[in-house]
Order: sequence, then structure tokens, then C-alpha cells
Amino acid sequence: MTKPFNDTILKAFRGEPTSHTPVWYMRQAGRSQPEYRKLKEKYSLFEITHQPELGAYVTRLPVEQYDVDAAILYKDIMTPLPAIGVDVEIKKGIGPVIDNPIRSKADIMKLGTIDPETDVSYVMDTIRLLTEEQLNVPLIGFSGAPFTLASYMIEGGPSKNYNKTKALMYSDPETWFALMDKLADTTIRYARAQVEAGASAIQIFDSWVGALNVEDYRTFIKPIMEIIFSELRSTEVPLIMFGVGARHLALEWNDLPVDVVGLDWRLSIKEARDMGITKPLQGNLDPSILLSDWSVIEERAKAIIDEGKHHPSHIFNLGHGVTPDIKPETLQRLTRLIHDYSKKI
Repeated sequence: MTKPFNDTILKAFRGEPTSHTPVWYMRQAGRSQPEYRKLKEKYSLFEITHQPELGAYVTRLPVEQYDVDAAILYKDIMTPLPAIGVDVEIKKGIGPVIDNPIRSKADIMKLGTIDPETDVSYVMDTIRLLTEEQLNVPLIGFSGAPFTLASYMIEGGPSKNYNKTKALMYSDPETWFALMDKLADTTIRYARAQVEAGASAIQIFDSWVGALNVEDYRTFIKPIMEIIFSELRSTEVPLIMFGVGARHLALEWNDLPVDVVGLDWRLSIKEARDMGITKPLQGNLDPSILLSDWSVIEERAKAIIDEGKHHPSHIFNLGHGVTPDIKPETLQRLTRLIHDYSKKI
């Protein structure tokens, strides 16, 4: 018998009452799952995401194993970049590496425009397969935000300090905003296509924007994010903002036309509420805690749930992604705890 569709998390995203605290985990698809590791012995990430049946399998696996309230599409934030002319290679142990980094406005002018149904048709096919045939929970689509994408495109790969990125931003604002406009257009087209294919919500990952202070965020980033979210409002799906190490930017996100503010573990639910964040909150257990004894995990999770019950709406998540050394049975047990405990309070 087919399970009825579980829309609990969509209600929470909209700030509506729910019977329990809904939960999903960033990077719940892949990483620590033995089934995924077995697949990776045969296929690369690129090969998995380019085969809709495999991509759908990896995406739905944690829903079946952990009983979470949403699926998150299995893919990488780099996925749309090759379509606009960026040569990206995901190197093991390093991450995304780009051989043609942005150095000038002329480099930006060479970039093209994404047509998602043509350029990343495999992503759209994966979404349709999941939402039309396989899932009984909402599918969350996502995109990287312009700053985070730009940091890879300018640095040529991962960075600890983003010196080249900041240098371009400070020294050549005209070139910077040309790149922001290009990436904003890419993000909007890509995210909108995911919704049209069947995604029920969109999360924008600005993973590394915490490297900027508030003043620079307001000057160089926030206007672009306002454009992106304002454009995506027409999709009528919940919009989520998330970044890492960005507690100082949480109030800025609250000002954006988003539905949900995602928190990492550096800012608690209570602190966010006390500082004036009024929108539904998502977060925020430190993933490292999941390597501790169960008594510690239980105590920390319950504390987050208790704080969340005093906010208009709360979606439980980790403060960043699942790490490869976290046991699947721990996530399964945590999900049961969240569901059961939040029903009793």
C-alpha cells in the first residue's frame, strides 16, 4: 500500500502548525550510507547525477532508511556551471577545481546562459522521476548562491580565506557585479526549472558568505540575493536561505523575501529568536555531536527541539552536512527521537 503524502515540512516552512517537528538532514543523501559507497566504487558523482535512475535512488534512500520528512536532491552546487562555460572537475580529497578561473570582465562576458531543460536535463528528469513516481515526501531542490559559486570560480577551487574573491570585489566592483548578475540569472533559471519539474521547495546555499562582514554583505551581496528571491517568489514554493559561519548575517537573511532562515550550530534557535528573527527557523545540531554517545546526542537534540517550540515554526536539521563517518543507524534513531519527543511536548 502506498504511503499517504507527508506534507508536514511544507506546513512548517510556511509557519503553519504541525503535529511534530519535521526533520531532514543536509547531505543526507550519500556520504555515510554503505549503499552509496558501494555505488561510488563503480560510478563517480558526475556519473551518478547524470543517470536519473541512480540519482533518484541516492536521493530517496535516506527517506526510506531514516523516515525523514523531506528528500534533498542529490547533486552538487557546481552542477549548473559547465552549462555557462565553466570547466569544473570534482577532485577526490579536494573538491571542485576550475581550470579557467575568472580574472577579468572579459572572462565574464564569455559566459553563456543556462537552459536547464537542455543543459541539465538529467537533473530535471531525476526530479520528475522522484516526484511523479517514488517519493511520499516533498523534494527540496537547491542552488549555490552567487558569492559561493563566485568564490570557486575566482579562486579556482576551495579556499580558506577567499583573498582573490575579496580582492576582485573590493578593487573592481563593476566586474564583481557583472559576475553577480550572471550568477543570479543562472541561479534563478536553474531553481525555477527545478520547481517546474516538481521540487516542492528551494534552498539556496551560500556556504562561504560568512567570510564577509555585515557591511560588505549589504553592499556586495544582499542586493543580488533580494533579486534572486524576489524572482523566485513567483514559483510559490517555500524558499530557504542557509550559510555556514554566518550568525552575523542571520538578521540580514530575515530581511530577504525568504520563508525560512537556516542556522548552523553557532547561533541557537533561542538566540536567533531573541535577536529578532521572526521567520521559521531551520537547524541546527552540530554534525560532530552525532559521533558522540547517544546520551549526548539525545540531550542536545531535545534542547534544540525545546527551543524550537517557542518559535513560530521550526524544522530540525544539522548545522551543516552529514559527514562520512556518521552511522546511518544514528540518523535513523535521531529521526525517531525528534518525531516522538516533539509530539510529547
